[in-house]
Amino acid sequence: MAIPLRKPAEIDTLRRAGAVVGQTLEYLQSIVKPGMSLIEIDALGEAFLRKLGAEPSFKGLYGFPAAVCTSVNEVVIHGVPTDYKVQEGDILGLDIGTKIDGYYGDAAITMPVGEISEEDQRLIDCSKEALYEAIEAIRPGMRFKELSAILEESITSRGYVPLRNYCGHGIGTKPHDEPNILNYLEGKPKQGPKIKNGMVFCLEPMVCQKSGEPVVLEDDWSVVSEDGLRASHYEHQVAVVDGKAVILTLP
Repeated sequence: MAIPLRKPAEIDTLRRAGAVVGQTLEYLQSIVKPGMSLIEIDALGEAFLRKLGAEPSFKGLYGFPAAVCTSVNEVVIHGVPTDYKVQEGDILGLDIGTKIDGYYGDAAITMPVGEISEEDQRLIDCSKEALYEAIEAIRPGMRFKELSAILEESITSRGYVPLRNYCGHGIGTKPHDEPNILNYLEGKPKQGPKIKNGMVFCLEPMVCQKSGEPVVLEDDWSVVSEDGLRASHYEHQVAVVDGKAVILTLP
């Protein structure tokens, strides 16, 4: 399947959808505090993005029940909001999708709840730094597998491992499109499709501590590592414009 090349007007709409994601994540970061339930955080996030003129694209997607993925501590991705109240020292992953005029936005952060340990801060920093290192490296003509290799090196050089079998992805008029972008290299880096101007996609390093083998919990959504340790996740949506990656999901 061909990877779509977006026109400037399409990228402008994708930027609008992405900006709402960035603003909503920034808003939630500013208000989440110990004692708030995941359901409350989800409701506040949904109300905020709707006020900005977007639809919550995750709600109902593949049957997901909420607008915000809320992944606490050991949950790497796809955490379902529950009545669990976040506590001082937790780390909380927030992943949000939006839709505006038929185009999608998608990004994620992992944030501290109150004061957290230095160990947990290093874990969060790994996923964020790996994301930005990969974005900085993007150039037309490089292959997506080369990007996967950069993500893997960024993660493993800090002493962590990438989650297996889950990946970044293309995005545009679908919330998930070609290509799939692993956070580790499979095969050879010079194989597969090349990055071109006009492509829009999400990178999302998912970082585990000892094992990258995923386990899906009984809710059929929440993904943890088999090592049972805390994990982190960061994501941005980028467009390749004039030879470099431009982040579309900034506030």
